[in-house]
Amino acid sequence: MADVRLVHVTKVFRSGKRAVVAVDDLTLDIKDKEFFVLLGPSGCGKTTTLRLIAGLEVPTKGEIYIGGELVNDIPPKDRDVAMVFQSYALYPHMKVFDNIAFPLKLRKMPKREIERRVKEVAKMLHIEHLLDRKPAELSGGERQRVALARAIVRRPKVFLMDEPLSNLDAKLRVMARAYLKRLQRELEVTTIYVTHDQVEAMTMADRIAVMNIGRLQQVGTPNELYNKPANLFVAGFIGSPPMNFVEGVLREIEGKLFFDAKYFKIPLPSDIEEILRGQAPSEEVILGVRPEDMRISLEKVPEGIRGRIYVLEPLGTRTIVNVELGPELIVKVEGPREVDLRIGQEIWLTLDYNRIHFFDKKTEKAIL
Repeated sequence: MADVRLVHVTKVFRSGKRAVVAVDDLTLDIKDKEFFVLLGPSGCGKTTTLRLIAGLEVPTKGEIYIGGELVNDIPPKDRDVAMVFQSYALYPHMKVFDNIAFPLKLRKMPKREIERRVKEVAKMLHIEHLLDRKPAELSGGERQRVALARAIVRRPKVFLMDEPLSNLDAKLRVMARAYLKRLQRELEVTTIYVTHDQVEAMTMADRIAVMNIGRLQQVGTPNELYNKPANLFVAGFIGSPPMNFVEGVLREIEGKLFFDAKYFKIPLPSDIEEILRGQAPSEEVILGVRPEDMRISLEKVPEGIRGRIYVLEPLGTRTIVNVELGPELIVKVEGPREVDLRIGQEIWLTLDYNRIHFFDKKTEKAIL
């Protein structure tokens, strides 16, 4: 198969005097047989990156390699990649068989070989019974599998997928995620997958590249991004519910370092204190803590943070508790299952200091 490399790739779209930098100096190294996800909000440049790899857009600067070969000047049809679009892009006038067979007919393959390949991939995706139907007669999930079949039947070096599950309902999306992941493992094809859904990215990817406003923020495994975010954007984008952020300052009181957040003040353990003294560029920092890394107590506890329950969000297996720590400060906490809580109730929070994060307020880069 093939690895994919992007080296200092930039894409600028121009309209009259206006220039928009869609992808800004992007360097990526995607391994052979890897399931690699480009993740970020709408407009961050992830789909443009996919189109650059496919050859549907031309980079303003930089180089793109597929299987070690520079492909900047190679047309899309000769790059040996297959793309699955968000809309599936099926031909409405063609039956499913002909939709799947279309890329093989373009290559002028023998009729018997086309029929063998189409039936083989249809069996793999459990759509043999749909071959005589037209796209309008199919459900969203069936259309998605037909679009996948059309990509697979080519046996390309690389799959490029642009939010292929976004048109499916929630239940079907969960099933399709697992199916796609297993299918990629069986086919052992390098896959680059675009999504704005961080849950989708976390459950499917071997590695994830998080992008924002055209720039790469961090590349890593799902666990690396979750546990060691490089900056404030990654920390807030990865995780559901997202990480809580509390602005404050580091204050030294009688030789001990405290985090002062206006509405509460907590002493910091000696190991964290040592890191912050050595690496914090200024006193102004942002504390980051995930909802599951705080504990609720109904009784006052030493060094606990006093708060009041603002809203309860029952989710079946767990309850997310919105806790008001001050007039302008509300944090989300994963509530204890065995305790009945009520809105307006006074509670105390304690933090898991082994799992908290600190970010520099000015640069937004991670300190801890």
